Amino acid sequence: MKKNIVLIGMPGAGKSTVGVLLAKSLGMDFCDTDILIQKQTGTTLQETINSKGLDEFLKIENSVLAGIKLENTVIATGGSAVYGRQAMENLCKNSIVIHLKMPVETIKSRLHNITTRGIALKKGDTIESLFAERNPLYLKYSEITVESGNLDIESTVTKIIESLYGF
Repeated sequence: MKKNIVLIGMPGAGKSTVGVLLAKSLGMDFCDTDILIQKQTGTTLQETINSKGLDEFLKIENSVLAGIKLENTVIATGGSAVYGRQAMENLCKNSIVIHLKMPVETIKSRLHNITTRGIALKKGDTIESLFAERNPLYLKYSEITVESGNLDIESTVTKIIESLYGF
C-alpha cells in the first residue's frame, strides 16, 4: 500500500473539502499544497500570480510539491499541480493519486471568484479551455477517477474509500 492519497482535479472540484473529511475518515493527516505555497511565498496565490507572473507561480508550485516528503497524509493539490513534472513524479512515487472529476458546467457554477482565487489562468483562458487543457493531465497522473459531479461531499468520500478498499 502506498503511503499517501493525493487528490487532483479542477479548481472547484472539492479537493480540499473532500480531503479533510477523507483524512478524518481514514485516520490520516491532511495537507493542502496551496497553503504550503502561501507559507513559502508569504503571500496569497493570487498575489504571487499578480506580482511574479503565471510562469513563476508554476515554477514555485512545482518546486514546493517536488519537495514534499509526507507519510500517511491526504494531500489536496492545486488544480495546476499537474503542470509540474517533478511535482507529480514526487507525489506519484508513494501515493495513490485520485482525480476528482466533475463536469465543466458544475465547475463553472462553483467558481465565482476566478480572478481572485489564485487559479493559474493564462490571459484569455476560460474555465472550458482550462478544463480541456488539464483533463488529459489529470487522467495521465491518476490511478483512480471518482466522478463527483452529482455527489455531495460525504458521498464523494464514501466513493473514494470504496474505490481504495473495495467496500
